[in-house]
Order: sequence, then structure tokens, then C-alpha cells
Amino acid sequence: MKPKQGSEPSPEPLPRQATALKYDLQKEDAPEIVASGSGEVAEEILNVAAENAIPVYKDPSLAQALGQLELGSLVPPQLYQAVAEVLVFVYSLDQTHKKEIEMVLEDF
Repeated sequence: MKPKQGSEPSPEPLPRQATALKYDLQKEDAPEIVASGSGEVAEEILNVAAENAIPVYKDPSLAQALGQLELGSLVPPQLYQAVAEVLVFVYSLDQTHKKEIEMVLEDF
């Protein structure tokens, strides 16, 4: 007997992932990973971002790639183009030409 269509259980949803970047234009050559995690840690990163008016940019593949990096490391050159697009987004939200930029990337 064949199972009914749609009776297979749905796969478990993947936990949310978030990575926070900080870019000090006067000190660093690239943005720094300052927080990263999935599940509850990702939720906390997103809550802190919301409480502090830090922009959140949704890019699943970039959030996952950055999530593989060590805390305190700089964004590697192979991700510069993708992160540059995020920086353009952040600048478009706040055009006061900050010396330091903070942002969070999430995968949802």
C-alpha cells in the first residue's frame, strides 16, 4: 500500500543564522565578525540589532558563509563583493558618513 501524498513528515526547519559585522573605516581594511550564531544566539543577535537600530540585511548564502568564520576575523577577499552590496544598503539607510558601520546579516 502506497502512502498518501503529502503524508510524509516535513523536514525540520533549519535554525536561524545571524552574523554581525562591524567596520571601522579608519582602523580596518575589511569588516570584522563581531557576533555569529544560529538558533537562540541568532535571535539574540537580531534582538540586540533591533534595540540599537542596527540595520539587518537578509542574505541567506552570505550569512551562512560569514557564519563559518571565526569571531574577530576580517571578511576575506572572496566575500568583498557580496559584503560591498550590504555596505551600499547600509549607507542608503543612513547617509551621515559614519566612521564606523555596524550591520547584521541573517538567513531568513
